[in-house]
Amino acid sequence: MPEPLLEALGIVQAFGNFRAVDGADLTVHPGEIVGLIGPNGAGKSTFFNALAGDRIPTAGSIRFEGRDVTRATPEEHCRLGIARSFQVPVTFEDMTVAENVLVGAFLRHPHRDAAAAKVRELLEFTGLAPLAEAPARSLGTPGRKRLEICRALATEPRLLLLDEALAGLTPTEIRSAIELVRRIHSRGITLIIVEHIMEVILTLAHRAVVFNQGRVIAAGAPRQVVDDPKVIEAYLGRSLQRKRPR
Repeated sequence: MPEPLLEALGIVQAFGNFRAVDGADLTVHPGEIVGLIGPNGAGKSTFFNALAGDRIPTAGSIRFEGRDVTRATPEEHCRLGIARSFQVPVTFEDMTVAENVLVGAFLRHPHRDAAAAKVRELLEFTGLAPLAEAPARSLGTPGRKRLEICRALATEPRLLLLDEALAGLTPTEIRSAIELVRRIHSRGITLIIVEHIMEVILTLAHRAVVFNQGRVIAAGAPRQVVDDPKVIEAYLGRSLQRKRPR
């Protein structure tokens, strides 16, 4: 087994006396796709934000490639090779699609010609090339989500964190997005995905980690996790037990 790419130990995120995350652990190895799931308010998004550097945990430690990044800024995370998307896409509205991606490309390619070449390659890769000169504000939800992923890829991450990147999409759009994630993974990028859509986790993830009330209550192969009584109780709900995917 290779050394962990990311290791989070004993993560606590407290807001006053309330612990949104209460001693959660996660180890991710190179090449994995790990899904973080759980009911609303379970703590998975708060934990995810700590991994991304957007929130400093109250306690615990996070290491990336052996380096302590517990208190590192999002910018430092990005330079080290960690990129993320947001549940609500964040784009530079008055810039074109290509210019948005160029912002990410400049991190590794300070010379404009090299950065522009990277942008062209990634626009083709993500299917955004026909929209290269369109203003970001003209895109709908699927386009915005894809643009944010494209811009994250332009930073050339080794670990990509996707926060409900497929939420709000139609079934056809979900299938297209799943294929894009597979192609991203084929480039050697490790992924952590927060997602409510169980189909996505069952289809993509090598391992699922389930949160409830700030704690990890189950972890393992997605289909085994789905059948865990604790998960059915906390995440799927008793009424959905008979309808869960097989």
